[in-house]
Amino acid sequence: MTLDLAADAPVRPTRYARYWVAPLFSSLVTVPGAFFAFVFAGLAPMACDSCTDAEVSSFEPSFDRAFMVFGWGLTASLLLLATAWLLPWQERFAARRVGFALVAPVAVLVTYVVFLGMVDWP
Repeated sequence: MTLDLAADAPVRPTRYARYWVAPLFSSLVTVPGAFFAFVFAGLAPMACDSCTDAEVSSFEPSFDRAFMVFGWGLTASLLLLATAWLLPWQERFAARRVGFALVAPVAVLVTYVVFLGMVDWP
């Protein structure tokens, strides 16, 4: 009986044993980044509190359009993050998982820059 136990070789982890590291780091960057970007974009209409009627008439339509694009961009970045977590936990999907995990925070940043570029600021 003891000889059988001694004959078992220790199980060594495979090269891709830490599948969860890339999505975890991406989550720690993407979720707070998306939250703060949403807060700053939501506070952006205060830039036109003291605007004249002419400035408001150009600011509001551009802000509405930009905020809609911003919302879809944040949705896309969160879907990229969800894809990084939901890919099958197999070795062949490790590179895709890292790729989706890296693209998610970059998508938040690009979305915010596009939002800032689309608004006709006073």
